[in-house]
Amino acid sequence: MSAKSAINKELFTPHDEKMLAGVQVKRRTKKKIPFLATGGQGDYMTFICLSVTNKKPSHVSLTKVKQFQGSSAFVKRSQWTIDQLRQVNGLDSNKDCPEFDLMFDNGLDQWVASSAGEKCTFIQILHHTCQRYCSARKPEFVNCQSKLLGGNSILHSAADSVTSAVQKASQALNERGERLGRAEERTADMMNSAEQFAVTAHKLAMKHKC
Repeated sequence: MSAKSAINKELFTPHDEKMLAGVQVKRRTKKKIPFLATGGQGDYMTFICLSVTNKKPSHVSLTKVKQFQGSSAFVKRSQWTIDQLRQVNGLDSNKDCPEFDLMFDNGLDQWVASSAGEKCTFIQILHHTCQRYCSARKPEFVNCQSKLLGGNSILHSAADSVTSAVQKASQALNERGERLGRAEERTADMMNSAEQFAVTAHKLAMKHKC
């Protein structure tokens, strides 16, 4: 079982919550320290988890979770509601990077994710969740790549492509139908002409015999 699955099972499921996303992080420092599975300091791992209650009305939270070295248990540390989140700073809108900041009403946390991909996935889900659940002021997302803030834009683009394809296919069928219609008309005219020719030829033959 992955760490995130274990966190969801141990900390959120028993409280009738569902974890939507999680990212393993360490605090940013001036000195660059290679990311370690033990959380940089060697004594614990830290996760930022996004969760929502199963009961309505839904409540969304961001929770800091730690797992200390030598222990298999996960422990909740700090927790914020989604309405306390004021800003998500991706730090670089031009490329994937693991760094990001979360600004709340009561402070700013500066993080480095275990990978740029994990950070991007977390921010994408966080943005979509904020758009769906924030009842009042939505948090600001700055310095984030546009691909992360598109919400359902990918689905919309796909739908537009399908619609365009259907329209083109329909147009082609209509044009084909028109061409077939014109061909049928020409065929009918030719058949009528052939019939008329046959009748005329028959009349001439009968007249010639007489």
